[in-house]
Amino acid sequence: MLRLIIALALSVSVAQAAKSKSPVVSPSKPNIIYIMADDLGWADVGYNGAKFYETPNIDQMRSAGMAFSSSYPGAANCMPSRSCIMSGMYIPRTQMWTPGTLAKGETKFMKLLVPRQGDRKGHDEFPTKGTLDPSVISVAEVLNTAGYRTARFGKWHLGPDTQGFHVSDSGGNGKGGGGKYYGNVDVAERLTDRTLEFIEENRDDSFFIYLCHWDVHTPIRARKNVVAKYKKKLEQGKWDRKWNPTYAAMIEAVDISVGRVREAVRKQGLEDNTLIIFTSDNGGHSGATWCEPLKGAKGAFFEGGIRVPTCMTWPGVIKPGSTCDIPITGVDLMPSTAELAGAKLPKKQSVDGRSWVPLLSGKKAHTDRAVFWHYPLYLAGGDYNQVIPVHGTDRNYWRATPCSVIRKGDWKLIQFFENDSVQLYNLKSDVGEQSDLSTAEPKRAASMLAELKAWRKKTKAVIPTTPNPDFDPNYKPKRKKRGKKKSA
Repeated sequence: MLRLIIALALSVSVAQAAKSKSPVVSPSKPNIIYIMADDLGWADVGYNGAKFYETPNIDQMRSAGMAFSSSYPGAANCMPSRSCIMSGMYIPRTQMWTPGTLAKGETKFMKLLVPRQGDRKGHDEFPTKGTLDPSVISVAEVLNTAGYRTARFGKWHLGPDTQGFHVSDSGGNGKGGGGKYYGNVDVAERLTDRTLEFIEENRDDSFFIYLCHWDVHTPIRARKNVVAKYKKKLEQGKWDRKWNPTYAAMIEAVDISVGRVREAVRKQGLEDNTLIIFTSDNGGHSGATWCEPLKGAKGAFFEGGIRVPTCMTWPGVIKPGSTCDIPITGVDLMPSTAELAGAKLPKKQSVDGRSWVPLLSGKKAHTDRAVFWHYPLYLAGGDYNQVIPVHGTDRNYWRATPCSVIRKGDWKLIQFFENDSVQLYNLKSDVGEQSDLSTAEPKRAASMLAELKAWRKKTKAVIPTTPNPDFDPNYKPKRKKRGKKKSA
C-alpha cells in the first residue's frame, strides 16, 4: 500500500513537471534532505510549546508533515549520536562514547574506574574512540550504490574520513571537510547557500543531503541585529524567566535555513519527490536553555538529554499535520533511506535500526520493538542538569553515570551500574520522569532489564566493574577562580 501511495504521489509530480518542462528523477528514488541542529532542545521549537523562541519555518514544516513525538538520537551527546546516524549501529559497536573520549568530572567522585579526563595514570580500562573507523559503511555509501549524489554540509565530528560523501564542506566556504565553526555567526547562511547550490546542480539526479548546523552549540553568538530584536522582545514582554536573546537568534538562523531549503526544493519542482527531515543531535544545553517539562538536558539519559524535536515532510505521502508516537532513533536512518532508495544494506556490518518508512503513511509498525542507549563513563553536570548524586550521598553532581537504558512502548528503564539499581518510568503519563515505578511494577522492570542485558550481550557493551581506588564521596574540590566572562 505504501509503495502504491508513493507511486501515485510521484505520478502527479511527473505530470506537473511535464507541464512545466522541469525534469524529474526516477519515482523509485526520492531525494532525501536531512537537516540537523546542534544542541536544539525538544522544547525549543514553537510546535512543542516554545513562546520566546521563534521557529515559523520549522513549525510550518511540522504543519505540512508529520511530527515524531518520541524521536531520539542514539546518544546524549553530539559525536556518539552522529556515529549512530551515519553507521546504523548502536554505540557499543563503535565505542564512541563521548566527545573527547574520556569521562569528565572529579575523579574522586567516580565510584567505578573508567577512562577519565585529568588523570594520566592510564586509560586502558576499556576502549573509547573519537573517530568512526573508515571501514564502517555509512548511509552515504549505501545510497551511493543506488546511484545517489551525496553531500554533507556542516558539522561532522566523526574524524577525517569522509565516509563516501561525494561532497564534504564543514564551513560552507568550499574549503572541504575540515575546520570548526562554533560560534560563527555567518556559518548557517553559508551552509544553506551551499545546500541550495547542490540542489540546483543535482536536480536531475537522486540526491541525499546531510546538512548539520553548528548552531545552536556554544559559544552562544549570533548576528547583532537579530540579537537586538530578541532583546527588545525580552524587555517588552512579561516572561516567566530571563530567556537568552542571543540563543534565540541562533535558533532563528537555523529556522531560516529550514525555510530556505524547503523553498529551494519547491522552486526546482522537486517538492513531491523529496523527503525532508528536521531534527537535533541531542537535548538542549542547560547553560543556554531550559528543557522543561523534560528532566535533565544534553548529556543526561533522562528525556531532556535524548528526546529531540523531529518532523518530516513529503507531499502526497505524509499526511499534513499528522503525528507519530512510535519511538524512532538515530540508527533507523540507514535502513529507512536504503528502503526508499532501493539500496542493499551492508552484509558484513550490523544494522541495528528499523525502517520508519511505513510510519510515514500512518501505519503502526514496530510497536513492539525496544530502543537502547549505553554509557559506561561519567559526565559532570551543570545548572539544572545535575540530576544524579555522587554515589552514597544526596549531593547532585552528575548528569550521567555509567548506565544502560531501554525504552519499549510507553515504558523506559534505566540501569545504573554503580549500585546495580534500576528506575522505571511510564513516559505516557510521566514524561518528566518524576515517579519511579520499579517497585510498583516489579515484573515489568524485570522483563525490561532482561531484554536490556540481552542487548548488551549481543552488542558486546563494556560495563565498568573495577572500584576506583581514589573514590572519596566526602571530597571537597577547591573552587576555581573565575576570570572575566568573554563577550558573547
